Amino acid sequence: MTTTTDTPTAATPKAAPHPLRAEAVRGFPPLAGLAVMAATGVLMIATAREWQGDWAETAGQVHDGLLMALPVAAAAGCWHGGRERRRRTEELWGTAVRPPLTRLLASAVPVALWTAVGYLLVLASVNVATWPYSRGDHPHLILVPGDTAALMAAVLLGHVVGRIVPSLLAAPLLGVAGFAGLAAAVPEADVQPLDPASFAVHGSWPVWWQPLAMTAWTLGLALALTLAHAARRRETALLPLAAALTGAALLVQGGDATWQPDPFLRRQVCDTSTTPAICVNARYGGVLPQVTTALSGVTGRLRGVTGLPVRWADREHGPRADEAQLPILAPVGWYLVRGRLVDPHQYAYEAAAMLSDRGQCERTSERVTYAVDAVQSYLAPSPGRNEFDAIEAKGDAAARAHLRASLAARAKLAGMDEERRRVWLSAYFTARAACDDEGVPSL
Repeated sequence: MTTTTDTPTAATPKAAPHPLRAEAVRGFPPLAGLAVMAATGVLMIATAREWQGDWAETAGQVHDGLLMALPVAAAAGCWHGGRERRRRTEELWGTAVRPPLTRLLASAVPVALWTAVGYLLVLASVNVATWPYSRGDHPHLILVPGDTAALMAAVLLGHVVGRIVPSLLAAPLLGVAGFAGLAAAVPEADVQPLDPASFAVHGSWPVWWQPLAMTAWTLGLALALTLAHAARRRETALLPLAAALTGAALLVQGGDATWQPDPFLRRQVCDTSTTPAICVNARYGGVLPQVTTALSGVTGRLRGVTGLPVRWADREHGPRADEAQLPILAPVGWYLVRGRLVDPHQYAYEAAAMLSDRGQCERTSERVTYAVDAVQSYLAPSPGRNEFDAIEAKGDAAARAHLRASLAARAKLAGMDEERRRVWLSAYFTARAACDDEGVPSL
């Protein structure tokens, strides 16, 4: 009988975690991402009324949040860059096998990735918040690559500063200086093409290559400074520096050509079942039924009237010759909040005023003045009309006389039978370009 003795086998050694993973899952990098998320998220929450429900305003507001996020990212990178000095482990790290550049990137890249994650989480959240209330258009993501690259570049630049400047105040001072510099650069046209935090241009979007050029400019410059600081062969910094200068040249030389008009702003969505037809900007096409309902009282009173403009149009640069201006739905937060008209009565009054007013006239005769007031009061009276009348009633003799004449004109128009009033309104709108008594029927 033979006996065998089991000998224990050596345990397989567990692979050491990658340095990037160790840095990324614990310590300061997740906090840096949380700080960027808070800086951008607080701004978005505070201004939710102005963007929620409008894809273009949502994208523009998140981009404008870089004015806060970039200084926070740079300060976070700077604080993390001074970690070894605060721990008094610089000499120990100097004896490590890994070269300085590898050690720098292993420490800085997780912070840069976490700041990008924090920014992208805010972006995803606000787009989800806009989606239920959107009434037209589509999500705009073209600014995201350039914005994300700028945040990561800010971290790398801050990290280098943190390694160079031996002060605990370096990080907060860099954040304050960064915010002041960006705030001063935003209105400056000369540096605006190179400023990653310059405000989004209302009604325009960058051409396809602008985010790539911005990425090359910001990230290329940050990588060039990083290599110049930590690489063994500093001439390697010339390659990202060349990319940065190329991107900068494209942005500066491109000028206004780097932006193109939003095609939605040039399109109108119309309801032709009314007279005049009602057209809104395509960005808010889903709001058209609400606008039609709000104006139903006005269009009902205009049934059968001739001489009217062909349509109401929601155009930023004013109506065409055969159109009347519709109260503009933008910016969100005034007439339109989270996809709904907040005050249909006020909206109808302003639409009726734009239809019947003689805005092109510097001065109008008394007959025209009373006729305009009577028509506006008949189509859609001002929500504050009673208050205005009460003020005039307490005024001097001229104000009281004006009020009596206005009330008489309103009563006369409202008291006409339908056929006579239709004829009178047709004559009034046919002569809507007149500023004196010629062609304007009397009341």
